[in-house]
Amino acid sequence: MSDAAILAENLVKTFKGDVRALEGVSLSVESGTVLGLLGPNGAGKTTTVNVLTTLLRPDSGRARVAGVDVLADPAEARRRIGLAGQYAAVDEKLTGRENLMLVARLNHLSGAESRSRATALLEQFGLTDAGGRTATTYSGGMRRRLDLAAALVARPPVLFLDEPTTGLDPRSRIDLWAVIEDLVREGVTVLLTTQYLEEADRLADRISLVDHGRVIADGTAAELKARHGGAVVEVRLEDSADAGSVAGLLTDVGEGPPTVDGDLVRVPASAGTRVLAEVVRRLDDHQVAARGMALREPSLDDVFLSLTGRPPEADPDDTDPKETGR
Repeated sequence: MSDAAILAENLVKTFKGDVRALEGVSLSVESGTVLGLLGPNGAGKTTTVNVLTTLLRPDSGRARVAGVDVLADPAEARRRIGLAGQYAAVDEKLTGRENLMLVARLNHLSGAESRSRATALLEQFGLTDAGGRTATTYSGGMRRRLDLAAALVARPPVLFLDEPTTGLDPRSRIDLWAVIEDLVREGVTVLLTTQYLEEADRLADRISLVDHGRVIADGTAAELKARHGGAVVEVRLEDSADAGSVAGLLTDVGEGPPTVDGDLVRVPASAGTRVLAEVVRRLDDHQVAARGMALREPSLDDVFLSLTGRPPEADPDDTDPKETGR
């Protein structure tokens, strides 16, 4: 763990009103890898990022980033990190180029270095043609890319991305994923918080799942799926009104009770095709018409639901008081 680019040990943070945002969070991220930090709203993700980026001081615990003790030397730690938050922090009255040059000068680069760095980042993030336009004319995806470019002006070895694709359309999200993957190939270490499980599945080398201020699971996506997920048989019915009775027919077929979601009945199926065959036989015996049927391997959604008891939040803006330390 001493070689980790990001290291947190037993972080505890309490806000006013005895709200315990962190209850002993420990994380370790190897250099040149991506850690996906997942969890429901209010789980402690943003508070953890704020501690690691020196924006909050924990009540107890310790943290090191890029070899620097975050609590003992926060100024040096800040020189070694980049941070892009949930909302693009760009000055809309400045052009894209001016935004980057401003950040460069704040990082004590010379005028010539600032111009050179701004030009390189505009090209890297596909913003060269828009570099002379004010940021107010940028789309959401362009602002995100500009914000990420600004976080990289000083070439930090460690990058914190707090829900960087929130609110983006699917095309812009995929484009930003490609940028992040390029950065990791260049050796940047990334801690990524996200509520898009597809995003974590694609980008993260390891995943830590946080709930109620604690890390409740850690591992690769494949490890978590094998450990906490499970295959399911999904039956899509013609009429959702039949879902309850169909679930009753299949109660003893799988390794647990079926669940109903509208016209979809899910049957736990660790035994795979054996369960699928029995589902087909039961439905045929009772002359139940299904619109579709599939045996599906476990996903991160299944892991999330199994460990937290609820699906990922649909609205990432619906924050909990535990996350108010922003």
